[in-house]
Amino acid sequence: MDTDSKIAVIKGFAEEIVTEPELRELFDSKRNPVAYDGFEPSGQMHIAQGLMRAITINKMTSIGIHFKFWVADWFGMLNNKYDGDLDKIRTVGRYFVEVWKACGMDLGNVEFIWASDFIMEHEKYWETVLKLSMNASVQRVLRCGQIMGRSESASNPSAQILYPLMQAADMVHLEVDIAQLGLDQRKVNMLAREIFPKIGIKPPIAVHTPMMLGLKYIKSDLVGVDRKVAMKMSKSKPETAVFMTDTADQINDKLRSAYCPEGVEQDNPVMEYARMIVFEKFDRMLIERPAKFGGDIEVGSYGELRALYTSKKIHPADLKNSVAGYVNRLIAPVREHFEKNAHARELYETVKGYRITR
Repeated sequence: MDTDSKIAVIKGFAEEIVTEPELRELFDSKRNPVAYDGFEPSGQMHIAQGLMRAITINKMTSIGIHFKFWVADWFGMLNNKYDGDLDKIRTVGRYFVEVWKACGMDLGNVEFIWASDFIMEHEKYWETVLKLSMNASVQRVLRCGQIMGRSESASNPSAQILYPLMQAADMVHLEVDIAQLGLDQRKVNMLAREIFPKIGIKPPIAVHTPMMLGLKYIKSDLVGVDRKVAMKMSKSKPETAVFMTDTADQINDKLRSAYCPEGVEQDNPVMEYARMIVFEKFDRMLIERPAKFGGDIEVGSYGELRALYTSKKIHPADLKNSVAGYVNRLIAPVREHFEKNAHARELYETVKGYRITR
């Protein structure tokens, strides 16, 4: 695959590339670049972390990228998940890995790396953290609090300073060419790009993926990235997200009660599920309708769906039911894995019993 084709794949899913000329140079010069993303193990995994992540990573590995999955257990501890209990956090991390294995992720060019193990084995890591800290102001680092799901506050623990510096150091020691993170992680990627040259290190290219909207309408007066972060699905509000082990009834209930204004695509989470999940996995989509309302409609692309929906030729109720059906088909193999695999089932039951803290 040539460089233009590889860039087209990235642009097909990316919300932002910083910068495209650097990405072109990378593909021209390196056959198997390294990309990474990190996740704090916390709570049950929702569809954006599971299916959407698998779709994106499969696209990246298909063009020769080696993907390093950073299981950020120490970062979960810094963020006080499960009261900072590392044993619980690592158990949730193992559950996350089981979900990724079951949801169609091509693992042939994916490497799972545990933060706590890796950092203990790389003695230069902390030296890098110190060097980075010497080249960034406290205020600049505090502006990255969004990556922890926190706002700036004098009452926040000092871990809020350590966390972004460590995340930047991850990129150094994982030898990352591409920091491929969600748009909510943009601020730390920009921090890394600002301060890496100050310590003589080439900064990674930042490829940011969009965040899926929550299923409930969330009013926000913010703008830009901050608005998108405010409107995304949240584990703390389970009604805003489909989880990777939800039952068919739960999926149906969540989609049927989702915000879905008639004829409107913008900020419509059900249309977003259709675009980012359904049409990424299926070539066609059948909208089932009663005969008295015109009967079923077969839709061959998201563009066609958008045209039909915005012209009000598809009713929100019919769209919701159809999207729920396709999402359930994609979630079913994961549910089955956690029902039939004894190890996976034990992990899931243990994780369900944990109380999430912040």
